[in-house]
Amino acid sequence: MTDRTRDVVHEALEKLLDRERNALLAGDLETIAGLAEEKERLIGQLSGSAVPGLEGLRNKAARNQALLNSALDGIRAVADRLEAVRQLRGTLDTYDSNGRRHSIDGLRQPRVEKRA
Repeated sequence: MTDRTRDVVHEALEKLLDRERNALLAGDLETIAGLAEEKERLIGQLSGSAVPGLEGLRNKAARNQALLNSALDGIRAVADRLEAVRQLRGTLDTYDSNGRRHSIDGLRQPRVEKRA
């Protein structure tokens, strides 16, 4: 790889990491998914060659990974909360003074209303 080609790839990867960060901060998961293939391709082009400024790319990639991990934690928390709410709508579990669990069926059953 020539120095010029390496510099072009380095700059493209740096811009991509900045776009990825902006998408992560905006919660734009669709854009993030679209960038993954291009990021993999650019990293593959740089691998095995001595690249000046590689530490800066590593820092940006690590920063983005931390943001992505936080986003995934948030998505998992929402999924867990939605599951808890869904369970509450069906039954309510209570405990008596002896620690025995009692289930109370939900008062409203989910139904679909059709309108003309």
